[in-house]
Amino acid sequence: MTYAVGSLVSARGREWVVQPESTPELLVLRPLHGSPAEEAGIYLPLEGDDVAPAEFGLPSAEHPGDANATRLLRDAVRLGFRHSAGPFRSSGSLSVEPRPYQLVPLLMALRLDPVRLLIADDVGIGKTIEACLIARELLDRGEIRRLAVLCPPHLAEQWQDELNTKFNIAAELVLPATVTRLERGLAANESLFDRHPFVVVSTDYIKADRRRDEFVHTCPEMVIVDEAHTCAFSATNRGGRHQRHRLLQQLSADPRRHLVLVTATPHSGDEGAFRSLLGLLRPDFTSLPEDLTGAANAPLREEIARHLVQRRRADVRAFVDAETTFPDRDEKDVSYSLDKKYRQLFDTVIAYCRERVAAAGQDRRRQRVSWWSALALLRALASSPVAAAQTLRVRSQTADATTPEEADDSGRRYVLDQDDTDDLEPLDISPGGQEEVTGPLHNRLLNYARSAEALAGPTHDAKLRQGVASVGELLAQGCNPIVFCRFISTAEYVAEQLRAAVGKALPADVAVSAVTGSLPPAEREERVAELCKHERHILVATDCLSEGINLQQHFDAVLHYDLSWNPTRHEQREGRVDRFGQPRRLVRAVTLYGLDNQIDGLVLEVLVRKHRIIRSSLGISVPVPANSNDVLEAIVHGLLLRSDKAADPRQLALAGFELGQIDALHRDWEHATEREQRTRSLFAQQAIRPQDVMAEWNAAREAVGGAPDVERFVSLAVRSLGGQVKPHNGDTRLILGASSILRGLAGADTLDVRYTLPVSGSTIYLHRTHCFVEGLATTIMDQALDTGAAGSSAGQRAGAIRTTAVSRTTVLLLLRLRYHLTRQTPGGETTLLAEDALIAAYEPPASPEAPLVWLDDEAVTPLLEAEPAANLPDDLKRERLTIELERLATQSAELDALAQRRGAELLDAHQRVRRAARQSGVSYRINAHPPDVLGVYLLLPVPAQRSAARQGGA
Repeated sequence: MTYAVGSLVSARGREWVVQPESTPELLVLRPLHGSPAEEAGIYLPLEGDDVAPAEFGLPSAEHPGDANATRLLRDAVRLGFRHSAGPFRSSGSLSVEPRPYQLVPLLMALRLDPVRLLIADDVGIGKTIEACLIARELLDRGEIRRLAVLCPPHLAEQWQDELNTKFNIAAELVLPATVTRLERGLAANESLFDRHPFVVVSTDYIKADRRRDEFVHTCPEMVIVDEAHTCAFSATNRGGRHQRHRLLQQLSADPRRHLVLVTATPHSGDEGAFRSLLGLLRPDFTSLPEDLTGAANAPLREEIARHLVQRRRADVRAFVDAETTFPDRDEKDVSYSLDKKYRQLFDTVIAYCRERVAAAGQDRRRQRVSWWSALALLRALASSPVAAAQTLRVRSQTADATTPEEADDSGRRYVLDQDDTDDLEPLDISPGGQEEVTGPLHNRLLNYARSAEALAGPTHDAKLRQGVASVGELLAQGCNPIVFCRFISTAEYVAEQLRAAVGKALPADVAVSAVTGSLPPAEREERVAELCKHERHILVATDCLSEGINLQQHFDAVLHYDLSWNPTRHEQREGRVDRFGQPRRLVRAVTLYGLDNQIDGLVLEVLVRKHRIIRSSLGISVPVPANSNDVLEAIVHGLLLRSDKAADPRQLALAGFELGQIDALHRDWEHATEREQRTRSLFAQQAIRPQDVMAEWNAAREAVGGAPDVERFVSLAVRSLGGQVKPHNGDTRLILGASSILRGLAGADTLDVRYTLPVSGSTIYLHRTHCFVEGLATTIMDQALDTGAAGSSAGQRAGAIRTTAVSRTTVLLLLRLRYHLTRQTPGGETTLLAEDALIAAYEPPASPEAPLVWLDDEAVTPLLEAEPAANLPDDLKRERLTIELERLATQSAELDALAQRRGAELLDAHQRVRRAARQSGVSYRINAHPPDVLGVYLLLPVPAQRSAARQGGA
């Protein structure tokens, strides 16, 4: 015998629902009132005799419940759904409630086949949630079965965690350290991507020629690419960037593959690179005209806008009827002056650098090696005495270059902070300052190194003293700061000095920890998690944590201990805490700079402050133009080649070149800003109306229950099961100690919870798929459906109350509807299980033969909150319930028709959401199973004389 998806069967002593994964020989079953974790398989050739069709019986009138028992069972049913029947199938699988604006990319995706989308929202808006929401929806629709996320290796674990905790997708990490384990036990000609349907893959691992072809051949149907700008192609591409772009080109060549690109910086000023990203979405986008303005290009702009979503915080702060709170940012620049001994060392090393640059003569290779070695020394001296000492002792990364061009490539990679290198993760190692030096010159550098080491500590390191003081101010303001440093040695030194200051210059209860690129990504997260167990904490980090890592739950301030020579990096650092989900309304950013170290002030003035002005005016960051490298080099060139001792360090540094170079840089930057503004206005998302998004999503959320429903259900269930619910410091405290059931579900005596984000500290975010909420819903359902426990159940299947909400007797039915939804494409059929909960109501007819007259939805809604207004004896409850249950036993055709009508409404919603998709030969059909009558509840009017007496008393 075959069983349809969604039908009921009896097996192994309980009732089950047949799942879509079933085959003629293997039934995949989920308990009728159990969770997805309890799914089981039954092999029919072995256990077929134990399997039989089942029916869901009507409730019993023996143990009538009250209004609370009715609400509990209704909410338990809704919150237990995982296969929503509505057009947003994923709404039942999420552990996060998306903000309304985050639904726009989802609706855009559902109107594309295949999905080809570039999500380029600003830092901190929630691009990860938007991309994962699309993936979850396509999975729940049966349109994909496998998913791969490509990302930088240091972000892999964060992606894995987001997929698992918020979207219930258990993904494997594909990294050099995990591949051997994942490949163990594979069959011949089987790839790990065949075995593991959900993977998070290091882009740099899989881009290599020997791995790329296998991945392209076995790649899942959907790919999400994080930091997609690192895969853009331009004329200057080489090495890793070229390989990454080639990989994505091959993946996008499959016309059936869904591809979502994620980046906050899609347009870095290189028009060709931007078009190369668009070309991955549609090949014809690579040949777009340079100028897309004008009425003639309107169709092109509309086509691009179907594939590109790019919004600032200001665009989404108020969206439809929802306000999204982003923190405000308080920025402050703090200066320091070098101590006398540090100043002397600085001058001595600068004089040495001038000497070495001059000694290179006409040898271009030696000139560039000397130049980059000198620049490395200058950066290290400005960072810390320990970074200076290490750089003085270590061979320059450029020393092995055979040509001037190789020296420049290596120098820019290790010394500058630009984004045009092959590395997906910023480098934080010492670049080295020793050239090909031996004998006396080598000894001089070692002497300088020893001198630098002697300056370590607060006595001679004025920067350290100011850094500790600034951290102390942040702590006094109630902040938990992150201190960002350029080099590993500086970060470790600063962390050590901050620990020494605890109990002296800093409060005694503060914990300090350092995270740098010397740690593998997994250990970085572990160290941060361990640190955050302390209420007050300071994290010292290099830029290995400046991109992609979300730290807003535990930190709310940033101190730039070292100036980055790329202002975008400052924005990335601050974006770790200044983002959606930050519980504090104000985050602080402090920039530390030296007044007299001859370079900090210039970098601050020429780059960092200009970047702030542009961000303030446009609302987003615009990357610094590519020729900023030339300006930086010119600034330092003037510093190194001039021996004048001007009173103003700016004049000293600028003496070697024309001030016009800075003006030219700023003009280029302003032009890039104007271009960015035009781009955003040209491709503004106009195709999706906010009302379209919210109407459908609210319907889906109503079907499965949102945050208010979770809060009401948890509060009522905890009290019904013997616990207490009390307000506590702005959160809700659940006191569970008196109930063994609750303690077993929570694993604790108390829980501090909140039902909306953000949360902080030890507060738990309780959402509809949280294990505690799932456990409560299952417990209520089990008790209600267990006839042996019906008398003491917190939730009851039958009940009756007198209420002023009705003037005639009204019957409320709690129905569980099951459908199998079929999607027909040229490639075949996909059948899905869909579930819905429906509250229907009718007024009993005057005669048993008369048909039921159903109330419309608007009339039913207020009845859900009807409150009891008078006592009703249990005998009368049982008598009236028995009459209605006997009537319902003869109304199966009416109930089936009700389920069919609801199914037609759901089918229309599915087609409405996908109406703009360019699909041919795609259709849906929906078939309803007989509904399960979970609950029958009578609302009886208050007798007229009692109602009048009440009014007289009032």
